[in-house]
Amino acid sequence: MTPALPIAGTRATRAWLGAELGRRRTESAITLAAGLLAAAASVIPAYALGLLVDRIRAGSEPGAILGVAITIVAAAVAGGAATGVAGHLISRLGSRILADLREQTVATALHLPARVLDRAGRGDLLSRAGADIAAIGRAVSEFLPGMISALLLTVLSLIAMAGLDWRLGLAGALAVPLYVIGLRWYLPRAAPSYAAERVAIAERSQLFVEGMQGLPTVHAYRLEDRHQADIEAASARARDISMSVFAFYTRFVGRINRAELAGLAAVLVTGFLLVRAGQVTVGEVSAAALLFHRLFNPIALLMATFDRAQDAGASLARLVGVLGMPVERRDPGASPPDRDLALDDVTFGYDGGPPVLHAVTLRVAAGERVALVGSTGAGKTTAASLAAGILRPDRGRATVGGVAVTDLPASTVAIVSQETHVFAGPLADDLRLARPQATDDEISAALARVGALSWARDLPAGLGTVVGDGGHALTAAQAQQLALARVVLLDPPVVILDEATAEAGSSGARDLEQAAAAALEGRTALVVAHRLTQAAAADRVVVMDHGTIVETGTHADLVAAGGSYARLWAAWSARN
Repeated sequence: MTPALPIAGTRATRAWLGAELGRRRTESAITLAAGLLAAAASVIPAYALGLLVDRIRAGSEPGAILGVAITIVAAAVAGGAATGVAGHLISRLGSRILADLREQTVATALHLPARVLDRAGRGDLLSRAGADIAAIGRAVSEFLPGMISALLLTVLSLIAMAGLDWRLGLAGALAVPLYVIGLRWYLPRAAPSYAAERVAIAERSQLFVEGMQGLPTVHAYRLEDRHQADIEAASARARDISMSVFAFYTRFVGRINRAELAGLAAVLVTGFLLVRAGQVTVGEVSAAALLFHRLFNPIALLMATFDRAQDAGASLARLVGVLGMPVERRDPGASPPDRDLALDDVTFGYDGGPPVLHAVTLRVAAGERVALVGSTGAGKTTAASLAAGILRPDRGRATVGGVAVTDLPASTVAIVSQETHVFAGPLADDLRLARPQATDDEISAALARVGALSWARDLPAGLGTVVGDGGHALTAAQAQQLALARVVLLDPPVVILDEATAEAGSSGARDLEQAAAAALEGRTALVVAHRLTQAAAADRVVVMDHGTIVETGTHADLVAAGGSYARLWAAWSARN
């Protein structure tokens, strides 16, 4: 299945990583130097042991052994210290790059066009910001330091073997093609599987998010078993892919062992022939064999971590793919000269599909409150999103005071929808998102204006009560009152309500409508009316049907006209 959000190619991923390392040249150079020092210190004992073999064969005095022993001990101590420092520096460098990657991903996601996220689904983005970041984080903390140390040790050991005798170095290097053949067999099979596993995890996350967000609908239509079956099927796909990757990995380990056997045998046979010819000493061959044998664990670690590096690499490519997406960056200008809101000949369709709005022209005068009504699918929410600047019209313009909404300061237009989020943290901090410098008195005044101060003060810790995830649970009506209180604190000249009282239920609807009216007082307002009592209280009513405006006028005039609105009002009155 094609992923909803793009995945960067290998070249783009490497380019991004190279650029990040380039931005930290000094730190990267120090980290590399520490790694080289640790690898060099690990090579010295093998050289020293080879020298010891030759001295013993030559019948040297026991005192001659002392210097070699001191050298080995000193190298071990220095190597251990350098390895620890190098591991710390590598983890720190990787963690800083990961922190920047996380922030860049979130920043990009926040500036993606709304339609892109709607099309992709939140599950894919959440899995990238969650599971993929976690996978890279595990790589940075668990195996990346060891992987880099193993790579440096391998390179220096082969160089050291060649320094003893180029033929010994060449014999050890004969194992390299076998390792490469093993990797070339494994990686093309594992890499697509890891990428597919990430896609399967994203699909599972999307299903889970949809189920949680639409829980009332799932219960209402008794879809629990069906939804659970879909989640289990997505989990099974991810499990099956993981098992297939593990099967490849076990066969890959066998190829690693064969390469080790071939390399060590080549070093020993070559050394035997060279010693017999008198071209090298037994100590030099012993040192070369020890150097190569010491590579068994580092090379095995290096080869094995390619398995996990593929997992982290797939995650990194998914995150870099998000970073490369085109974003919408507003460059807000000055405040508009007046507060009138207008849609001028606006046509809009989703993702190149048929238009859902057809040449809509709508004007809301400064300080006027206009209600949008119509049946489901009439285009009301789309029109509201265009007026708020969330969507961009295919043709026409959305303006405030003649200035395109995309060019306005962020505090000019505010929108409150029925999907209101309560942010985790103290209630006062939730409100200060609208105006960080707001005082406690200003927060209390905003709550009082929307009729929420009494219940807010009755919370266990008053305005300091922790709400949101893990905190005190608020009702749907209370959450909407918080959103309206944020509007009061932000104090925008234009406000758009998109069915902002739809989740209140009958018992809280009247109180919430009064709160909305208080928040909108003195502002230009476009209200997508879920309840027609909101339309009746508006200055003007606009009726939409199939993406066009079919009626406009006051509530009384439209009821008297006997048209579409009159029929909607009659049906509403009969039910309430």
